Amino acid sequence: MLYLAQVNFGRNSASLLGIIYVLFSIPYLIFMIAWLNQRANRLIGSALALYILQIIFVPFFMVLCGFILIFQGWRLDPILQLGQLLSFLMIIYLIIKDLVFNAIYRNR
Repeated sequence: MLYLAQVNFGRNSASLLGIIYVLFSIPYLIFMIAWLNQRANRLIGSALALYILQIIFVPFFMVLCGFILIFQGWRLDPILQLGQLLSFLMIIYLIIKDLVFNAIYRNR
């Protein structure tokens, strides 16, 4: 019981960003599995392997980073929090880019 007393939850931007990481990883995983299920027969071996690795590792890293930020985000300096925010924005950009390219590819 005393082990849980050592966990400190902060209410700051890093913890909020960690919650967003965890919440966005689940829809990303579902979307990528659905997309791969529809287009697996069109991809060649190396492209299929890269998408499978992306399905496995990206949500795992998002959840891991999210939990680190939730539990330890209160300890981060503001410049490190800015770095995490920029990393998050880059991930969101790449997700939107994948969505747009997949929609364009589907309409061809």
